[in-house]
Amino acid sequence: MKRELERARLIERSIIKKYRKAIWNNFIGAVQEYKLINENDKIAVCISGGKDSMILAKCMGELQKHSDVPFEIKYIVMDPGYAEPNRKLIEENLKILDIDAEIFVSDIFDVAYNAGGSPCYLCARMRRGALYAKAQSLGCNKIALGHHLDDVIETLLM
Repeated sequence: MKRELERARLIERSIIKKYRKAIWNNFIGAVQEYKLINENDKIAVCISGGKDSMILAKCMGELQKHSDVPFEIKYIVMDPGYAEPNRKLIEENLKILDIDAEIFVSDIFDVAYNAGGSPCYLCARMRRGALYAKAQSLGCNKIALGHHLDDVIETLLM
């Protein structure tokens, strides 16, 4: 456990130091430019298990530690029907990164697959709805997603 905590702290430090220009400055710039976080916000940081959402979760945690603006974070992970090895990998990475996330299960993969048509579009819509509902049940007024412009374009083209 101690080794994992040390590893998590090294990762946190690397975001602020080593990847300051590539990640941290862009993250802080977007938060400030678009006024994404306000005093007393309660934000659900939605983690898919991919690198984008994991880095976002760590950036949000670092911002919360160092910000003059008080806000609360709830980390959530939706398991829409992952294969067991994928679920375990997400759980292991959360542990390594010292992220205390609530994992909740849905049947979105099954529903989208069996609905016919374009399962990717339906799955994306249903996942977003499930994340909104979970965030709302936790009293959150915002969600944070680790998506970037390429994700938006890909979804649009689907």
